Amino acid sequence: MKPTQELVDEHNGIKRMLSVLTEVARRLDAGEAVEPADMEQMIDFIRGFADRCHHGKEEDLLFVAMEEAGIPRQGGPIGVMLHEHTLGRGYVQGMAEGLAEYQAGGAAAARIAENARGYVALLTQHIHKEDNILYPMADRVLTAAKQAELLEGFARVEQERVGPGKHEAYHALLDRLEAAYLHAAH
Repeated sequence: MKPTQELVDEHNGIKRMLSVLTEVARRLDAGEAVEPADMEQMIDFIRGFADRCHHGKEEDLLFVAMEEAGIPRQGGPIGVMLHEHTLGRGYVQGMAEGLAEYQAGGAAAARIAENARGYVALLTQHIHKEDNILYPMADRVLTAAKQAELLEGFARVEQERVGPGKHEAYHALLDRLEAAYLHAAH
């Protein structure tokens, strides 16, 4: 497997969470209650899986390898992706702050929904650009040896930053949240 294929596979999990977030935002906008513990787990998934694991692999390994192969950071696609990662973290922080207020009985549902919608919109187009522009570019410029090295680095990220069994736990969480929010919504 190419390292970019591993990242595309992770995007599929992230897109599943984006679907859940879309429904949560809809419910919050409609004045429906959403279980705060579920929202905490959604934020944990984004921070742990999407950011620490997935973006960590990109920022610390893939993007560095691409720069070494001649793809510029500034003024190129890597710089755009890094900027969007930062924007995404801002939306997640907004959701987390809104959730703290929501749990304290405040009227923060609109803040959570607004940040969730912003995150979904950002990540939807971000994933499209990575899958269709950035990753094919990486596949063209990275040698087979560099790709093998990246796969080893990705495995270290999984072990050191995410931890054993956590990937599977995140997928089980996705299954549960989809059942609760998407299948119940129809």
